[in-house]
Amino acid sequence: MGRFDDLPLKPPIEPMASRQVLQIPRGDQWLYEPKWDGFRCIAFRSDDDVELESKSGQSLTRYFPEIVTALRALGARRFVIDGEIFVESGPGFDFDALLQRIHPAQSRVMKLSQQTPARFAVFDVLVDEKKKPWYERPLSERRAALESFAERYFANGSPLVVSPATQNVAVAQKWLDGDTARLDGVIAKRLDAPYGFGGRDAVVKVKRRYTADCVVGGFRRSGDGAVASLLLGLYDDGNLDHVGFVGSMSAAERRRASEVLEPIVAPPGFTGVTPGGPSRWRKGETESEWVPTKPIVVVEVSFDHVTARRFRHSARLLRWRPDKSPRDCTIDQLLEPS
Repeated sequence: MGRFDDLPLKPPIEPMASRQVLQIPRGDQWLYEPKWDGFRCIAFRSDDDVELESKSGQSLTRYFPEIVTALRALGARRFVIDGEIFVESGPGFDFDALLQRIHPAQSRVMKLSQQTPARFAVFDVLVDEKKKPWYERPLSERRAALESFAERYFANGSPLVVSPATQNVAVAQKWLDGDTARLDGVIAKRLDAPYGFGGRDAVVKVKRRYTADCVVGGFRRSGDGAVASLLLGLYDDGNLDHVGFVGSMSAAERRRASEVLEPIVAPPGFTGVTPGGPSRWRKGETESEWVPTKPIVVVEVSFDHVTARRFRHSARLLRWRPDKSPRDCTIDQLLEPS
């Protein structure tokens, strides 16, 4: 028998996803949770085997030994749970520190696990210790099962915590309005819906700022040959459409962009709507055509307005997202803020 074959679910699986909306939905059918600023993670355990799987289906297990140890220490010897791995810093999150945890050297991984320990906020149970498949049940029943599971097995001081939840929209609005610096938005889930693998119908997110995860489909160079701007794409009906660009970047960001993108230069870059001529906003850029790259790098950007299915102004680079699958970067992320 292979690893996790005794569970109703085994990796890889596609976690339930969300779509971005402008306002918190209201009604008795909704449960509200904080939006954690970390890596989405499905955790599997079967006896001593533990696997942490990212949203894109990649293994996170070797990078977070403290989470693996905590899961292995639970009295429950079999389960599948869904949550978010995060690193705390003062009153908020430290996503940069979390990114640094994805390191190829095991010695560095172990050192960082002590210097910047991660925590795991759990918000769903898919399979319990009796191998019962809760993913077929509505969220109202899954949430009760999760709270019961945590009460039996989670210990004080453990890096494992249960994500708060409420049906009080006023509390959710306080989270969104900045009642706590730890959060950057609210997740709303339908209480009557089963766990929808890969689906976005039962979960919505409302963020404090408009953001999108985009694929880098190419870049333009400055006069000295360095990367000057990132060309952003989103998938629409299977094609990668150009939707905008990242304008100004710091010297450190440009160096990182060169290190990441130069090795993956290859056509076609975009397979749908392609960029036009050189940007008139970047006076230092050369008049050469844009440089295509393999569509494998994902960045999170912030934006203000959308016109004709693209960013009206240049987007701002927030961070690189190695935990995100390019194919999850779809056109439905674009909103027309009112």
